[in-house]
Amino acid sequence: QVQLVESGGGSVQAGGSLRLSCEASLYVYSMNCMGWFRQAPGKEREGVATIKRDGNTRYADSVKGRFTISQANAKNTLYLQMNSLKSEDTGMYYCAAGPRSSCDTFYGFGYWGQGTQVTVSS
Repeated sequence: QVQLVESGGGSVQAGGSLRLSCEASLYVYSMNCMGWFRQAPGKEREGVATIKRDGNTRYADSVKGRFTISQANAKNTLYLQMNSLKSEDTGMYYCAAGPRSSCDTFYGFGYWGQGTQVTVSS
């Protein structure tokens, strides 16, 4: 069964940290690219970070130096460590899986989780 389940969202003050987790079914986790996306109210969904199975990562300019994407292969789990959070980081965060090319373009992800809400207050 294809499944991605996010957790770890919540409310935090600006400057704080959160760690998101995404537990994936084995089939999904075996795909060559996984990523994190977010969608703020009234805005389009945007790519935040991606990671290939070889560990190669890519980040949106807005989160570089503050967010870190990682994976725990033994647990089929994807993480997003978010530090120095800003109010503009507020939104629903989704994890996704797709082919290797998706990691370079932030497009083409075929599998999505239900999302976890992150709210950053200033």
